[in-house]
Formats: sequence, structure tokens, C-alpha cells
Amino acid sequence: MLIFLPGLICDASIYAPQTAAFADSHAVDSYGMADSLKEMARVALADADRLGAKQFDLFGHSMGGRVALELYRMAPERVRRLALVSTGIHPLKEGEPAKRDALKQVGYDHGFEALVDQWLPPMVAEANRAKPELYDPMRAMSLAMGQDIFDAQINALVTRPEVDSVLASITCPTLVMTGELDAWAPPAQHEQIAASIANSQLVVVPGAGHMIQLEAPEAVNEAITRWLATPAT
Repeated sequence: MLIFLPGLICDASIYAPQTAAFADSHAVDSYGMADSLKEMARVALADADRLGAKQFDLFGHSMGGRVALELYRMAPERVRRLALVSTGIHPLKEGEPAKRDALKQVGYDHGFEALVDQWLPPMVAEANRAKPELYDPMRAMSLAMGQDIFDAQINALVTRPEVDSVLASITCPTLVMTGELDAWAPPAQHEQIAASIANSQLVVVPGAGHMIQLEAPEAVNEAITRWLATPAT
């Protein structure tokens, strides 16, 4: 089974092109009110248990990539292959909590719609923001999550643990992928991730921003197909 983990204020719909293409796949739809990456990993493991998946291939996007690393930390024997996509491995940066708090405050002061309309556009390549068939469903998905879930997930991100020890322990085939135009999680950042994992392959998707699964579904699905064809260790 292939399990997809969504990122910040995203749900299973972010993976619609992937779950349609890969029959034996499942996208986690919600982490509920989990406010730590560890608790989110437990939610994902509970989904796998419910589906009877003792072992699985694990694909994490953005915050979901950090959740994937926590799940690997908890149960490495269950992960056959790992994909870390449009994500990061760096510890908390100077000033990061204040910046994230300022974005939360936009929601408190002006409403959650104003928060989403400030947060989402930079996550999408400029050319794709003008495509309503692409952008509007992403915006609706984010709006549906609401301020409380946003706050809980921001708490998870600003309390994230170190991952260097996890990266050093990864032995399974690992796909490291991002969009060429991802300003939030750029290619250089993923070069560092790939260099930190022994059995990894780096893919940079031309023309895609941060919401890579919907912006470039064919390229993403091709990369997944190649990754799944890699013999699991």
C-alpha cells in the first residue's frame, strides 16, 4: 500500500491525481486536532492499521514530509520506501515562531479567509495561480480546515524535533522531490535532503511550485512510478 501524508491545512484532496492513478493507495484526510508531528504520525499509523497495512510506501508532502520522518522514527520496519516532497529538514530558524505567529494573527484580526489569501498564493507557481480550475479547489480546501487546525499544525511545526538522527538511519529507497519554482521548499534545500540520505534520488519538477501534486500531476505520478519500481531493501 502507498500512503500519502498531506501538509499544512491540506486534506486528501491534495492527492486526488495520485489516488486516482495508484489503485492501492490511501491519502490521510485529517490529523484532527493533533498539535505535534509525533501525534500526527500516530494518526497516520492508525490509518495504516485500520487498512491492514503492516508495511507500506510512505509519501509526505511539506509538513507531511516531517510527519513521515516522525513515523519512520517510530516504526522504520513498516516503511518499505519513503518520499520526502516539498519539505525541509532544518531545525527552527531564528525568527520563525514570530513569523508564524504573525500569520496566525492575520486570521484573528481579519478572518481566516484573509489568512489563507495571504498564505496560499506564494505556495503556487505564479502561472498556476491564474488557473481557477487548479487554484480554486486548493483555496477551498485550505479554507475548510479553519483557524483551529491551522493553529494546531503551526504548533506542531514550531515544536518540531531534530531529524538528523532519523536521516542517518534511513536505508529504504527514498524519493526526494520538489518543484523548480517552489520558493518555500526550493531545489537547493532538497539537494541537502538527498545528500543526507544514503539511498535517495532527487527529482526537480519543471514549472511547479509548492503544491506540486496538483500543479504537475503527470510528472509527480511518473516519479512515483519509478520510485515504486525501486526494489525495497
